[in-house]
Amino acid sequence: MLANILGIRLVLMMGKTIPLPASYEVTSALASVEVTNDAKSADGFQMTFSLAKGILDYNLLPGGTFNPGTRVVIGVILGAIPEVLIDGIITHHQVAPSNEPGMSTLTVTGTDVSVMLDLEEKNQKYENQPDFMIFTSLIANYAQFGLVPKPTPTTDIPPMLQRIPRQQETDLKFIQRMAQRNGFVFYVEPVTFGVNTAYFGPENRLGIPQRALSMNMGSATNVDSLSFSQDGLAPVGTKGTFTEPITKTSIPIPSLPSLKIPPLALSPTPALRTVLLRNTANQTAAQAATSAIAAVTNSPDAVTGQGKVDTVRYGNVLRARKLVGVRGAGFSYDGTYFVQRVSHSLARGQYTQSFSLSREGTGALLPTVIP
Repeated sequence: MLANILGIRLVLMMGKTIPLPASYEVTSALASVEVTNDAKSADGFQMTFSLAKGILDYNLLPGGTFNPGTRVVIGVILGAIPEVLIDGIITHHQVAPSNEPGMSTLTVTGTDVSVMLDLEEKNQKYENQPDFMIFTSLIANYAQFGLVPKPTPTTDIPPMLQRIPRQQETDLKFIQRMAQRNGFVFYVEPVTFGVNTAYFGPENRLGIPQRALSMNMGSATNVDSLSFSQDGLAPVGTKGTFTEPITKTSIPIPSLPSLKIPPLALSPTPALRTVLLRNTANQTAAQAATSAIAAVTNSPDAVTGQGKVDTVRYGNVLRARKLVGVRGAGFSYDGTYFVQRVSHSLARGQYTQSFSLSREGTGALLPTVIP
């Protein structure tokens, strides 16, 4: 593998608006990096640096390199292929002085650039606009952070005389609220250095699975640990009604499928719990259906998996929000999974990835898993 021949190299870029390669002083003091990509929340990072004491201050503190608000891009070159792990903003740093020479540390923490959407609360109204158009107009205000909107169209266009969507929170909170009521997810994901996709739509379960996670397969084994669990109380069914506006008849909302398609498991876990749709009585049929689908879609997957891989042995950067195959775990838990979370831990001579997987049930849909 190229990763074994060429090794793994870290890429670190920093700057106020346009990130540039970090200085030698910064990179030589870097002790460890952890980046977390999470499908359910914002991505984050933490970097630890060794501090040297100067005459008046520690060497890395003057100049404001690590001030909150600084943009940071962290990536790796695995063999010959560059991969951006996060494009983020420093939100916090912590200095830990030590009486022992060379043991003082600086810990820098931050989150992805979506945090810039969460800094200012607003009072706005959006007349005659569907949610995906509102989303697109909001993201356009943050083009300086390389955000490219990627919305999924929504069909509900509220007439001005009936309902006007209103924002009374930050742009981020408002987008998350719109996403939840449509059964969508919202996240920011780097495409390349300095360019990010702002995704607004259903959980994306399409595409070719990443390199398989293999266990109990001799020399092909590439996971250090892997375990699975099934929670029968995770999925939910729905119950509710809406009112037909002419006859004022209360009409029950039928059971509707999740937006998590295509299915990944042969035997989906049946819903044992039922949630009552309390806000659908005065909604239209389309709005009530959207609320029912959103409730089912927003419930967690029943089957989850956790594990850890050594990146050199695995040979790839495992990406959250994409599919991955599992083999060697038995028929019930082999197959294709959605990668919910990956934590990348990098230090000199070491790169491990801890991950969380999920799907709606047990059993593989296909007889084989692509290696």
